[in-house]
Amino acid sequence: MKTAVVTGVSGQDGAYLAKFLLSKNYKVIGTTKKLSSIKLWRLKELNIEKKIIFEHLNLNNKKSIDRLFEKYKINEFYNLGGVSLVSSSFKKTLETVNNTALGVVRILEAILKFDKKVKFYQATSSEIFGDSLTKFQNENSEFRPKNPYAISKLFAHLITKNYRKTYNIFAVSGILFNHESPLRGNEFVTKKIIRGLVRYSLGKQKNIEVGNLNSRRDWGYAKEYVEAMWKMLQQKNPEDFVIASGKDYSVKQFIDFTLKELKIKGKWVGKNLNMKFVDEKNNDVVKINQKYIRNNEYLLLVGDVSKAKKHLNWRPKINIKKIIKLMINYEKNLSQY
Repeated sequence: MKTAVVTGVSGQDGAYLAKFLLSKNYKVIGTTKKLSSIKLWRLKELNIEKKIIFEHLNLNNKKSIDRLFEKYKINEFYNLGGVSLVSSSFKKTLETVNNTALGVVRILEAILKFDKKVKFYQATSSEIFGDSLTKFQNENSEFRPKNPYAISKLFAHLITKNYRKTYNIFAVSGILFNHESPLRGNEFVTKKIIRGLVRYSLGKQKNIEVGNLNSRRDWGYAKEYVEAMWKMLQQKNPEDFVIASGKDYSVKQFIDFTLKELKIKGKWVGKNLNMKFVDEKNNDVVKINQKYIRNNEYLLLVGDVSKAKKHLNWRPKINIKKIIKLMINYEKNLSQY
């Protein structure tokens, strides 16, 4: 039985990855900063909260990481922890850098110290590409990060590659584009849209407020993406991979797909920041609030997954409309109670 450590196990990706690894007969060590306040709802939804061994781990503390390596014979280490919101990285820049960037160095140092055979996966983000000058981004595209979160992720990405080449260890980065699921946190725009419009359709909420309707993203399905993480660590040679759907949609299109699935009728009126969606009774359903518009917004990020298709035999299967349907059904079930 292999032993895998998953930092950020209580998050969307951590929960799906833990379930996947358990299905492969791994012993899963899920780590959290505070054992007393770990959020178990995702793990409970997947019915795996009692199958995971929980351990305290502080990515800001080298001794905390070392203790984990002393206690377990680790085969694979998946680092999904750290600050996950771009907006939070502006408010907590020092914490973001210390956790998301330098935390990776502490893990890599522990691997060198205790067992160089440990396979390491670093969760990188498409945010590292920032305002790309090309339509599609692949493993060799230019890095143009625009916020503390992206800069920290880029440092983690580059330092992982540096340790791989310098010390000949199995350390890789997965450059994942946006990925959604029913287990997405309420603070993310996709979940905010789904949850708000489901509640509107049930008469429990009047409207929702969003930011830039023209912002375009490459949205995939989180449950599929964690399998790609695992596949990266099963390769003969360590390499970095872009994981994405390869298709882009605007926030407005995401909203339109959701409105159609929920059979909410109405129309878009107004222009620019005054654009809004009104229902048949002329009630505001979707409005723009300028506070949700990023100062350093970029318009397009689309992933080129050619390498993953060829070397990992991985390709996205669930499209955006199916993802939205899964998220809507989950929210409807919640709203019944």
